[in-house]
Amino acid sequence: MFRFEDPIYLWLLVLIPILAFVRFISYRNQRKRLRKFGDPSLLKELMPDVSRFRPSVKFWVLLGALALLIVMLARPQLGTKISHEKRVGIETIIALDISNSMLAEDIIPSRLDRSKMMIENLVDHFTNDKIGLIVFAGDAFVQLPITSDYVSAKMFLSSIDPSMMATQGTDIARAIEMATHSFTQEEGIGKAIIVITDGEDHEGGALEAAEAAKDEGMRVYVLGVGSTNGAPIPISGTGNYMTDRSGNTVMSALNEDMCKQVAQAGGGAYIHVENNSAAQQQLDSELDKLAKKETSTTVYSDFDEQFQAVGILVLLLLIIEICILDRRNPLLKRISLFRREGVRREGESRNLKALLLVFYLLLTPSLLTPAFAQTDRQYIRQGNKLFRSGDYPNAEVSYRKAIEKNPKNPQAVFNLGNALMAQKKDSAAVVQFENASKLETNPLRKAKAFHNMGVVCQSHKMYGEAIEAYKNALRLNPADNETRYNLVLCKHQQQKQQQNQQNQQGGGNDDKKQDDKKDQQKQDQQKDQKDQQDDKKQQEQQKPQMSKENAEQLLNAAIQNEKQTQDKLQKAQQQPQRRAIQKNW
Repeated sequence: MFRFEDPIYLWLLVLIPILAFVRFISYRNQRKRLRKFGDPSLLKELMPDVSRFRPSVKFWVLLGALALLIVMLARPQLGTKISHEKRVGIETIIALDISNSMLAEDIIPSRLDRSKMMIENLVDHFTNDKIGLIVFAGDAFVQLPITSDYVSAKMFLSSIDPSMMATQGTDIARAIEMATHSFTQEEGIGKAIIVITDGEDHEGGALEAAEAAKDEGMRVYVLGVGSTNGAPIPISGTGNYMTDRSGNTVMSALNEDMCKQVAQAGGGAYIHVENNSAAQQQLDSELDKLAKKETSTTVYSDFDEQFQAVGILVLLLLIIEICILDRRNPLLKRISLFRREGVRREGESRNLKALLLVFYLLLTPSLLTPAFAQTDRQYIRQGNKLFRSGDYPNAEVSYRKAIEKNPKNPQAVFNLGNALMAQKKDSAAVVQFENASKLETNPLRKAKAFHNMGVVCQSHKMYGEAIEAYKNALRLNPADNETRYNLVLCKHQQQKQQQNQQNQQGGGNDDKKQDDKKDQQKQDQQKDQKDQQDDKKQQEQQKPQMSKENAEQLLNAAIQNEKQTQDKLQKAQQQPQRRAIQKNW
C-alpha cells in the first residue's frame, strides 16, 4: 500500500505546469527576436556550436528535480499492510482500584505503585493475549479497550492517578459489571477479570456481580493489596494524613475476608500482594489454567518512509544537469548529441540549479528525522483524523503518544482533554484542560481550555467552578459570545440551586419549630397532669378512704400516659433525616 503522510504539499506541483508555460512563452519570444535579427539558416551557420536541445533538456531535468523535491515534502510511504494474524491466547480485563486508600504505603512504595508494577510485569508476560484496563473508585470507566497493543497499555498505565476520579470510594460491583461488558463476543476463549483493590467496598453488591460474571463464563481474580493491620493515607504534597469527619486519622486496612468471598463467588482465586514476587508468579500460574483459543487479530504495521529513494533520484538529476554543458566539450566535439543554443539562459539555469541544491540540503536533515521516529506533531495529526471520524479511544491513544514525545505540547494536552470529554471521562478531561491552560501561551487557545472546563463543570452542576472557568475564558477572549451566554445561564442555574437549598433548609427549620412546639405542648400537658395528680393526692389525703377500683384506674391512666409520652419522644428522635456518610478514601 502506498500513501503520502502529508499530501497537502502535493499542491505545490501546480508550479510545474506554470513554470513550463513560462518557459514556452520565453522560448517563443526568443525565436521571434532571432527572426528579427536575421535569417534563421544564416544564423545557424554563424553559430555552429549552438544547440537547440541542450537548454531544453537542462530545463526539464531541473523541473523534474523540483517535482521530486515536492514529492519528498509530501513524505511518500510504502510497505504498510493490514494483516489478520491468528493468535492463541486469552482475554484479560484488569480493574484497578485508584481510590485514595490505594496511596497507603504499607506496601512499598505504595499500594497503587505496587499494583502498577504488577500490571506492567503481567503485560510483559503476555504474548498472544488481549488486555483491557478499567479504573474505578466511587465510579468506574474504561481506560483502555481490550487490545493487543501492549505499548499503549503501558502508556495508559503510567498516567493513572487517584485524581482522575471525581467520585471517591470503592465500588467493586460497578467495576466487575463494566468488565463483563468489555470482552469480545468470541466464545470458547478464557476470559479473566483481575480486580486489584484493598477491599474497602463502600457500596456493596460485589458478590452478586462476581456471581453474574461467573455465570457468563468469566473468572474473577482478586488481588488484595495492603496489610490487614492498616496504614494511614498520606495527602500528597502536604506531609499530612487523611482524616475522617471526626478529625481522626483514617487507617485503611485490607479487607481480606471480603476479597476472598468475591474471588470465590467469581470462580477465581484470591491472591495477597506483598513486598515480593510470589503474587506475580501465582497469578501467572492461575491465568495459564484458562482455556486458550485461536483468535483473529488485526495488525496494522507502521508505514515505512520512502523519501530516501526519491532523494537519490533528485541527486542524480542534479548531477546530470551539471554534466550537460552549455558549450560543447572539445574532447567530445564529434559526438553531436546536443547543440548549443540560448546562451543567454545560462545564468538562469545556474541560479535555478543552485536554488534546488540549497533547497534539498535544507530539507534533508528535517526529513531524516521522521524516517526513524514519529514526532509529536505527527501523532497529533493522526489523532485529529481519528477524532474527526468519531474514533475517540484511538484518538486518545495518539494524543497520549504525542504527550509522551513532548509533554509540554499544549495542543496535544488540549486535544487529549477533548477526546476524554467525548468519552464521558469528565474528571480526567478537566485535569488535561487545566494542564493545557498552564502550558498554552496563545490567549485564544487558552480561553478555549477554560471554556471546556466550564462546560464539564456545568454538566455536573458544579456552577461555582463553571462560573470561574467562564470568567477566565472571557478575560482572555472577551468577544466569545458562547462563553458569555454560558456564564449568564450558569449564574441563573446557580441562583436557582441556592433557592432550592434555602427552601429545603427553611422547611427543615419549620419542622424543627413544629417539633419544639409539640415538645412544649407535651411538657405543658405533663405539667397539667402532674398538677391534677397533686390535687387528687391532696383530695385523697383529705378523704378518709379510697376504693380499690378507683386506685387501679388512676394507676392504669398514669401508665398509659407514660407510654404515650415515650412513644412520642421516640418518634421525635426518628424525625431528622439520617445522612449517609460518604467516605472519600
